[in-house]
Order: sequence, then structure tokens, then C-alpha cells
Amino acid sequence: MTAAAAIPSGDASEALTRLFRDHHRRVLLAAYRIVGNMADAEDVAQTVFLRVANGATLSPINAGSYLYRAAINGALDSLRRRKAAALEPLSLIAGEATTQPRNSPDADLSVEALKAWLRLAISELTPRAAEMFTLRYFEDLDNREIATWMGTSEAVVAVTLHQVRTRLRKRLNELDRGKR
Repeated sequence: MTAAAAIPSGDASEALTRLFRDHHRRVLLAAYRIVGNMADAEDVAQTVFLRVANGATLSPINAGSYLYRAAINGALDSLRRRKAAALEPLSLIAGEATTQPRNSPDADLSVEALKAWLRLAISELTPRAAEMFTLRYFEDLDNREIATWMGTSEAVVAVTLHQVRTRLRKRLNELDRGKR
């Protein structure tokens, strides 16, 4: 396929432009909240919209939901690709994060290390669990809104979030014990 063949024409181009205008910010912010830097978030958003431009069909009814989920999945994939390279430096920094006083000059580094650790931990979740966690704790939706958004029950959301929090707490405790 040539590059020209991938570019929509006429009504399709206008629809793609409208879709981009209506959803780009939300897609970008969803990716950013997971990957933690704007360059990677922009790459994820670009990939999501390129897939649509290259022929992914969307119904107008669920276009926003599809794009948001694609952004979450793309961001998780991005984290998984970075994971192997980040593990060793993160473990060294995370050791410092657990020993620094809150008011020390290195406190900002500690917060950044914990954010990096959380991103890595989220990348290990299933896409559905990661999406629920993101919607709850990054997008600040309640369980009812998440259930509606994802087409499931509030009970499933509550149980999944409880399991994710338990898993993350256990991993953080293991990290903390390993550095003492």
C-alpha cells in the first residue's frame, strides 16, 4: 500500500478530521497518564489515529470508547517495551525512594521513582484491569461510571480494583523489604 492510498479522501477525510478534533485531547491525556511523558503519549495517540486513517472502522456511537481503549492499550504496550530497560535503574532509584526524608532535596526523585514504579506495575496488569485502574485513579470516575463505560457490573469493577490494589500493595511492600 502506498502512502497516498492510506490517506482518506472526501467525506472520509472530513470524518477523520472531526474524529481527531473531538477525541485527540482525551486520547493524548489517557496515554500520558499511563506513560508519564508527553513524547511517548504523542506517539501512542498518533498510532491510534493512524490505525483509524488506515482503515479501522468505527461506529459513531462507540468511537470515543474505542479510541480511549486503544490509547490505554497502546500506552500499556509502550510501557511493556520500556520495561526491560527500566528495571535495573528503577530498582536502584526505588531503593533511594524508600530511604529519603520527605523534605530532602532528593524527595522529588523519590516521587518520580514511585511514579515510574507504578507505571511499570500497571503495565503488568491485564488490559481490562489496567483500564479500570486508570479510569478510577487517573480519570477519577466512580465504580458505576466505570461499569457503564466498560459494559460490566459495578461488582466486577469493585472486585477488580480491590485485586489490583492488593497486588500493587504487595509488590510495593516487596520492593520496600528488598531495599532495607
